[in-house]
Amino acid sequence: MKGDTFEVIGGNKLKGELIPQGAKNEALQIISATLLSSEKITISNLPDIIDVRKLIQLLDGLGVKVEKINKSTYSFQADDIDLEYFASEKYLENSKKIRGSVMLLGPLLTRFGKAYLPKPGGDKIGRRRLDTHFHGLIKLGGEFKYNEADDTFAIASPQLKGSYILLDEISVTGTANIVMAAVLAEGKTQIYNAACEPYLQQLCKMLNRMGAKISGVGSNLLTIQGVEKLGGTTHEVLPDMIEIGSFIGLAAMTQSDITIKNCKVNELGNILPIFKRMGIQMNINGDDIHIPAQEHYEIQTFIDGSIMTVYDSPWPGFTPDLMSIVLVMATQAKGSVLIHQKMFESRLFFVDKLIDMGAQIILCDPHRATVIGLDRKHPLKGITMVSPDIRAGVSLLIAALSAKGKSTIHNIHQIDRGYQDIDGRLNALGADIRRV
Repeated sequence: MKGDTFEVIGGNKLKGELIPQGAKNEALQIISATLLSSEKITISNLPDIIDVRKLIQLLDGLGVKVEKINKSTYSFQADDIDLEYFASEKYLENSKKIRGSVMLLGPLLTRFGKAYLPKPGGDKIGRRRLDTHFHGLIKLGGEFKYNEADDTFAIASPQLKGSYILLDEISVTGTANIVMAAVLAEGKTQIYNAACEPYLQQLCKMLNRMGAKISGVGSNLLTIQGVEKLGGTTHEVLPDMIEIGSFIGLAAMTQSDITIKNCKVNELGNILPIFKRMGIQMNINGDDIHIPAQEHYEIQTFIDGSIMTVYDSPWPGFTPDLMSIVLVMATQAKGSVLIHQKMFESRLFFVDKLIDMGAQIILCDPHRATVIGLDRKHPLKGITMVSPDIRAGVSLLIAALSAKGKSTIHNIHQIDRGYQDIDGRLNALGADIRRV
């Protein structure tokens, strides 16, 4: 693939301001929700990344009138949908390439009575089952068929009916899919053990502005009274909390003086407290976060002196998408930390690259790694590596930017799936990243 490799010369200290892109995870839900109305919906602060572009192309193929207003603002009007298209080879082939396409099921099923989907793609970070999505849609009255011959799912129902649904796992995309299906279902739906991430709160707030009746937003019990139809609205996507966390980790690792602008600090949950536990100094000025250049940062211990453990859990717990950033940052900290990645079983397998770079890491099992911080006494050294998924890819890029010498990172389309023009934005601050 052309331009699928970064060559990085490490050791530069960066300085300047970064504006985080719109949140990828929210954008994919919000774009899917435009199928729920025949009226125009305008969405701003969309990130210009591969996954978002692919989902917009899918909607365009379905007949949604898509207008690009500027680089980050689009309008969508789903008033003339081609239902034949989404059973076509082309639709199935395109939707395979993006995991976010699973969130088209709920809107298509509830508004048009049927939906098709191949097994979607996305990150290779372990088993990511779709059962939660399907069980929820089946509880609302969807009839589900899996075609083993071509690996596709089909689901149909003339009219969904509200139901009580206890989710078997706190799935963000699963909750979003069921919420979108329930807003046009007949009667009342209650979703218990619902995800309550800011992304999902944003989706619910937008649907309510369109005329939906969703209460309990922000809690794990959502109550939805179905309505006959939804109208249009405008919506602004939140800044991407994962990118904000990535930039904090980058500043710490490279001893850089960076200000991250317009972060919507109140929506970041416990992200900033975890980075503070890792010893990172941050100055909060309104919605801006300033990270001063730090020669040393020391990982705190628990109050009884025991080793710090950082683990992921559903919101408002620490997001799994930042675990790899915390791990790479710990390699140059003073002190030790146990990284416990509970939610995905293959996300820690990139640590062998960090070990090759000179990091002191003990991979205990697929879920746990102990990092012994070197307090910058032994800088990482540049090597050649491959990006396995979006978040590990950016962690390896951060490691490379802090390392001595040249690093080569292949498979960077994985990074491009989640980070908009990352090389251009960091080079503007003094990084040395070349796309080859």
